[in-house]
Amino acid sequence: MARQSKKLRIVMGQLNMLVGDVEGNVTRLVDAATRARDELNADLILFPELALTGYPPEDLLLRAGLYERINLGLERLQQEIIGITAIVGYPQQLNGHTYNALSAITEGAILATTYKRFLPNYGVFDEKRYFASATQPPAIIEVNDFQLALLICEDMWHVEPAAEAVAQGAELLLVANASPYHIAKGDERIKVARQRARETASPIVYTNLIGGQDELVFDGGSFVVDAQGDLQQQLPFFEEGLFVAEFSHTHDGITTQRGISQPTFREERNIYRALVLGVRDYIEKNGFSGAVLGLSGGIDSALTLAIAVDAIGADRVEAVMMPSRYTANMSLEDASEEAVTLGVDYRVITIEPLYDAFISSLADEFAGLPADTTEENLQARCRGVLLMAISNKKGKIVLTTGNKSEMAVGYATLYGDMAGGFAVLKDVPKMLVYRLSEYRNSLSEVIPQRVIDRPPSAELAADQKDQDSLPPYPILDAILERYVEQEQCIEEIIAAGFEEQTVKRVVRLVDLNEYKRRQAAPGVRITQRAFGRDRRYPITSAYNRRHR
Repeated sequence: MARQSKKLRIVMGQLNMLVGDVEGNVTRLVDAATRARDELNADLILFPELALTGYPPEDLLLRAGLYERINLGLERLQQEIIGITAIVGYPQQLNGHTYNALSAITEGAILATTYKRFLPNYGVFDEKRYFASATQPPAIIEVNDFQLALLICEDMWHVEPAAEAVAQGAELLLVANASPYHIAKGDERIKVARQRARETASPIVYTNLIGGQDELVFDGGSFVVDAQGDLQQQLPFFEEGLFVAEFSHTHDGITTQRGISQPTFREERNIYRALVLGVRDYIEKNGFSGAVLGLSGGIDSALTLAIAVDAIGADRVEAVMMPSRYTANMSLEDASEEAVTLGVDYRVITIEPLYDAFISSLADEFAGLPADTTEENLQARCRGVLLMAISNKKGKIVLTTGNKSEMAVGYATLYGDMAGGFAVLKDVPKMLVYRLSEYRNSLSEVIPQRVIDRPPSAELAADQKDQDSLPPYPILDAILERYVEQEQCIEEIIAAGFEEQTVKRVVRLVDLNEYKRRQAAPGVRITQRAFGRDRRYPITSAYNRRHR
């Protein structure tokens, strides 16, 4: 009966860490552990993977000075974490190797340390570049007569670590994670955890990192599943916090009280919040005073403006309309309405004098040559110069407004509308831009309906429409989904029912414009095949040349 009365209160520390800020992260961990002990009466707090350094530290792991800071941080944690056990992740050098480590710390000591065995080396992950793989089973600690195993992220996705831990007496699995967001990733994590729990008849406590780190966004969404694999707690996505899970020993094994459960949201909400968090953390963590962007009256810049305002507040966002002779009156009207509705600092700066000066300076170079996209690109580059000048003078980052569909086929001007520090919609296909705009308007109408309804246009030539140069966006996005996201070849896409010449044209454009994408600003990753960290193709390649 005494065993039945034992309880264990675990706090999931769903925190936003700053990569490389070991001293600051230690302070965050100590503060969170103290709050968990004093305010939540917790016995243990589980932090995300590599919480001490932030994730991913990348080539910082190659610097000797990092480990000096880590060792000092661990000393401080041992001194200041009292009356509670903290599960903290960090890189550890041992016997000439570097490991992704997770330690239980309390009362001036490290009780036990586990090392990550399965190192992800796909997609955005390249842990084998830095870490050695562990060979020993997960470490087990005892807290309040509960036997707890320590696992790290990818190890939960494989059968062996959890099975070995339970074979050694573990009753409950604690998993520290830095699992980045992509569409539907939250469901994948829970599915795997349920499977592990059922295989081992052991509850799982899963704590995930939150926050933006360059292109990556970590969405939190920590959770608890019971020994039957049933979801008992689902913590908020995209929100920091400390959350309690309570466990008891009974004659049926370990039971947990049902806790916080997030309602089911439409996917657009999660995508939008990922974009907002990614923008906010990129601006805040890099010390920019605010953001500036070109507002064209089109849907991409309208959505980018809304995201920026939701990320850092209207008082820190500046929008600039830079009309030319080809800018429609409705574009001027809609851009003004968007800026006024959102309450941002807004101004209009015509590019006509700049454009005329460039054309005059280049008159001899262009003599005898017909007008073409060169003149169109000059307009975009005039705008890029203006925005970068404002950025330099005011310390505001330039947010670019191009979407993934445009970036895929090169429908963007290098050193023009691609000029900037962060590409908000870089991984958002055009059709998803429409869905996100409608979602944002469902909260409060900030994008005029006319902007959503009108045919998209770069307005760099008379009566110009995107569809004059590109396939209709529903078709384009469907082909790009197959070629970029699913890695299908030309023949497979054609066999799926798409017109042969259209497919070959789109594939040719994607391949030709790798050099542009390589020079693009980083942007928030929301898919499994984002340009940049995920999809890495050579600029110089003849792979598809015979199909053109």
